Amino acid sequence: MKKIFLILSLVAMGLSSCTIEEHFRTDTMTSAQLKEDPSAAVYTTDGVYSLFKDELQYKNTYASGNTYVRHFFQMAEYRADNVVLSGITSDPFSYAFTYDDNSTMNNNQGFWWLAYKIIYSANSNIEALDENASDEASHMKGENYFFRALAHFNLVNIFAKPLSCGKDNPGVVLRLSTDCSVTERATVGQVYEQVVADLQEAARLMKGKSARGDKGYVSYEAAMGLLSRVYLYLEEYDKVIETVNTMLTGSPSDYGKIASKLDSNYSTLFTNARTSGEVIWCVAHTATEDKGTGSLGSMYYSPTGTGGVGWCEHYYSDTLLELFERYPEDKRQIAQYELYDTTNDGLVMVHWPLDEGGAFRNNAVVRGVTQNADGTCNFTYSGKSYVATPEVINGYTEYFITYEGAKTKVYVRPNVGLKGLRNNYPIYMQKKYSNQDGLSNLSSPIILRWGEIVLNRAEARLKAGDEAGALADVNVIRTRAGIPVWNDTDHRWQDHGYANLLEVVLAERRLELCFEGHRAFDTWRNKMSMDRRFAGLHTWEVVEYTDNRIPYQIPQDELNVNDIGQNPR
Repeated sequence: MKKIFLILSLVAMGLSSCTIEEHFRTDTMTSAQLKEDPSAAVYTTDGVYSLFKDELQYKNTYASGNTYVRHFFQMAEYRADNVVLSGITSDPFSYAFTYDDNSTMNNNQGFWWLAYKIIYSANSNIEALDENASDEASHMKGENYFFRALAHFNLVNIFAKPLSCGKDNPGVVLRLSTDCSVTERATVGQVYEQVVADLQEAARLMKGKSARGDKGYVSYEAAMGLLSRVYLYLEEYDKVIETVNTMLTGSPSDYGKIASKLDSNYSTLFTNARTSGEVIWCVAHTATEDKGTGSLGSMYYSPTGTGGVGWCEHYYSDTLLELFERYPEDKRQIAQYELYDTTNDGLVMVHWPLDEGGAFRNNAVVRGVTQNADGTCNFTYSGKSYVATPEVINGYTEYFITYEGAKTKVYVRPNVGLKGLRNNYPIYMQKKYSNQDGLSNLSSPIILRWGEIVLNRAEARLKAGDEAGALADVNVIRTRAGIPVWNDTDHRWQDHGYANLLEVVLAERRLELCFEGHRAFDTWRNKMSMDRRFAGLHTWEVVEYTDNRIPYQIPQDELNVNDIGQNPR
C-alpha cells in the first residue's frame, strides 16, 4: 500500500465546538485543497488506511500501541468470554477486561480520537471527490463512505448500549461532513440508519469497478459484507440473506461455490491475509510496519514466553478451549493454538478454578500427573489425594473430582513445565495476529472474511424460518474445519447439549470467529447473558445484556470540549 506523502494540518485548531479529534493533527488535506489537486485524493485516501494502523501520539503523551486496530480488537474482545487475562499489567486495557474502564484510559481516549480522525478524513475526501471524474475517483469515494460507516458502527457498538436494549438510547456523535459546529449524541438507531445509508452508497459507487490493490484495499464486496453484518444486528434477516446471495451472484444453494470462498488452508489464512481468497478486507501491514510489543498479537503470543518477543499475557479461556477440545481434529485449533513450554513426557496437568473468597478465580494447578488406562488421574493437591474421574456428558468427556465436599469440574490437559504458567494460569496462546512474514508480532488484522459472511446468513436463515438452510451454511464451515457436520442420524446437535439451533449457530460463530471481535456483540444482540465464570483476573459472574457496564466510558477529553453526557454506571 502506498505510504501517504502529503501530510498537511487542517485548520481544526481554530474550530469551535468540535469533537476532540479536530484539536489535533490529522493526515489529510482540506476539501478545498483536494478540489484544486484531485490527484492528491489517492494519497489522502491512502492516508485514511494508514489511520487504521499507524501508531499516533495522543496529546504528546503516548504512542506505543495507540493504533485503531489494537484498541478496537481489545475493547471488543475483552468484554466477552474467549480471553483470560493472567494478571495485572501496566497497560490499562486490563480494566476493559474487568469492566472497570474509566474516562481517562488510553484505550477509551485513543480509540475515540482515532475513530473520529478517520471519519473527519473520510468526510474531507467525500466532499472533494467527483464520482463522475473517473472510475477511480468513484471507487475512492466509495472507499471513504465505507470508512465512515465502519468507524461509526464500531463507535456505537463500543460506546453505547447494545441495539437490543432499544434504538432510542444515546449513541455517539454522527459526523457527516467536515462542519463540526454542532456536537451532540445521535441515538443508537440514528447511527445504525446512517451506517446502512453509507454502506449502500459505498456499494453503489464501487460496484462493477476494480479494487485498487490487494485485500488491504476496500472493495464493493467489503461494503456488501459489512452491510450483511449490520442488517443482522438490525434483525433485518431477509436483507441479510438477500445481501449475501447478491455477493454470491445469485447462487445461494451452490455450496461448492460457497466453499470455494473459504481458504482451504486454514493454517495460512491469517498470515496471508492480504492475498487470501477468503479475506474481504484486512488492515494491511508490511514487514516494515511491525509494531513489536506494541502490536495486537504480542498480547496473545510469544515464541519465547512472557515478556520476551511478545508480552504473551492473554490466553484462551477455559470455556473456549473446552469447546475446541470436543473435536481435536479441528483445523482451526490446530492452526491457531499453541501451548507454551510443553514437556512431552506423557503426563498430564490437572487444573480448575479456585475460589479463595476474592472476586476472581485463581487456578489450582497440578503438573506431572499420570493418566491411568481407564482415563482416571490420581494426584495430590495441598496435601490431599484426589481422583479425577471422566464422565461422558452430551457426547463429550469431562472430568470431575470431589473437592471440599462438592463435585467439582476439572480440566485434564497436556503437561507443561514451569515456564508454561503465568501466575498459575496455563499459557494457552493463540496466533491469529502473529507470524506474518516470519515475524512473531506482525499480522494484517482481518475485518471482513467469508467465514463470517456465511455465518451471517446462517443465523439470518434460521431466524427467518429456514432451519435447513441455516444448518447447511453451518456445515460448510464445519467441513472446512475438518470436523463432523450436523445431520439427522449419527451426529445430531440435539444429542450434544444444544437446547436449540440458535445455540448451534452461535457456538460455530464462537469457534470460527474467536478473537476477531464478534463474541460480545453476538451475545448481547441476541439478548443473551455473558457467562464469565471461568478462571481469570475478572469477577466470577454472568453479565446481562442490559448491564450498564457494557458501554465504555466516553473519554473525559471529549466531555471537557463538548458536554455530550457520560454513560451511566
